[in-house]
Amino acid sequence: MRNPMFVFDEKMADLVLGYCRQRLALDPVPLDYGGYAASLPSSLRDVLGGLISPEGNDPARVLELFSDHLATAVISADSPRYLSFIPAAPTKASLLFDMVVSSGSLHGTSWLEAAGAVAAENQVLTFLAELAGLPKGAGGCFVSGGSAANLSALMVARDTASLRGNTTQRPRIACTDEAHSSVGKALHVLGVEPFLVPAVDHRLSGEVLEAALSSDQPGAADVVGVVATAGTTNAGLIDDLSGVGAVARRRGLWFHVDGAYGCGALLSPAARPLFDGMELVDSFVVDPHKWLFAPYDCAALIYRQPALAKAVHTQDAAYLDVIHVALPGSAGAGAAGAGDGEAGTTGAGPGAAGSGAETDTGDEPWNPTDYAYHLSRRARGLPLWFSLAVYGTDAYRDAVETALANARAAAALISATPYLELVREPTLSIVLFRRKGWSRSDYENWSARLLADQVAFVTPTSWEGEPTARFALLHPDTTADIVREIIETMA
Repeated sequence: MRNPMFVFDEKMADLVLGYCRQRLALDPVPLDYGGYAASLPSSLRDVLGGLISPEGNDPARVLELFSDHLATAVISADSPRYLSFIPAAPTKASLLFDMVVSSGSLHGTSWLEAAGAVAAENQVLTFLAELAGLPKGAGGCFVSGGSAANLSALMVARDTASLRGNTTQRPRIACTDEAHSSVGKALHVLGVEPFLVPAVDHRLSGEVLEAALSSDQPGAADVVGVVATAGTTNAGLIDDLSGVGAVARRRGLWFHVDGAYGCGALLSPAARPLFDGMELVDSFVVDPHKWLFAPYDCAALIYRQPALAKAVHTQDAAYLDVIHVALPGSAGAGAAGAGDGEAGTTGAGPGAAGSGAETDTGDEPWNPTDYAYHLSRRARGLPLWFSLAVYGTDAYRDAVETALANARAAAALISATPYLELVREPTLSIVLFRRKGWSRSDYENWSARLLADQVAFVTPTSWEGEPTARFALLHPDTTADIVREIIETMA
């Protein structure tokens, strides 16, 4: 008798797909309440009590429990009223195709197992590399998020330092204290010390970096790489990428840009000059689950010279040997981008797929597992690929520019409101502002009331030691009326 877990259950499928259809049709998406309710921990324990049992449960009952109790205890990051942290606004096409990825158990570990998925993902990686101005042959893979991408890229920076003439036994990575918290965590994991460079108006500049590296400051001679940020999470600021990149080139340092949030704005012709210097990077990250409108969890990690990353990240084991050899007759198995990143090879890897170039037989397959610290890997880039192919890049450009315009409009409204103070003009789509006379507790109480009343999810932050309100405007449907409604609650 077959195990019922592996037999298609049409009734259960109808239940789950029906729920998905209802969820996708929500317009607008409600906020829900997350973990703010004081009684939530105990009530969730009561709801879940005894659910995992030897005999199992009716799927209708389990789905109803999820819908009525668990789903409402998750704040919807794709609601146009979610303005905290960095929101998500996945397109309907990307959400639908994420279901395809799940229902097909589509993974993307190696070319041998997942050539079709890898080729499609590589088409997107090529598109993103071209937006950044990288040469033909640049490529990488999709990972779970910016933290995984930063760790993987900085591991390559550390382990390839000797190829750039740096043989220090105590490698350091230069950054400011404005770098994302994941950078510090990655350096800790890697056993690498940060070389902190003073920020100028909260930004890393090439001039200050050069001065710090030329000083007799301890550790200056041990720096093997530098991390710049293209869109800080707290304020949306962009470092002096051109200046920092020039210093890195001149000194033979690995130049990594953390653009997890901000690099989505590369799609905007108006914002593109803010990113001058991206063409100099050795690696960068952009999170499609943020400003490229893909579902969680999806980050694109791209290298100028993927072969360097491959030399660091390829895992060796007897059972993995088969994925590292060219497959007979696999004309698309070439590792485009596996060269030096400048010459530009062809094949199914980045550097070919995005422009429709003809493929040649390469020397080895393109295995996404070779370009980050992971091995098993969900084909998390496919929902973005499907959505880009369905809607076209112009629609993405328009959505990004809408968020930029919404931020400027919000800043103007705040400046015109007597009881508010705009902290600084927005660079991208994050707006920092203050309610005159408020303390930290005032902001916290206001934030809790907003969510309780389902007006918005807006959490406070700090700026230069002072409590501050913060809008992260990303969803194109976050209208001026919503912003005005939120601001009026502060009167």
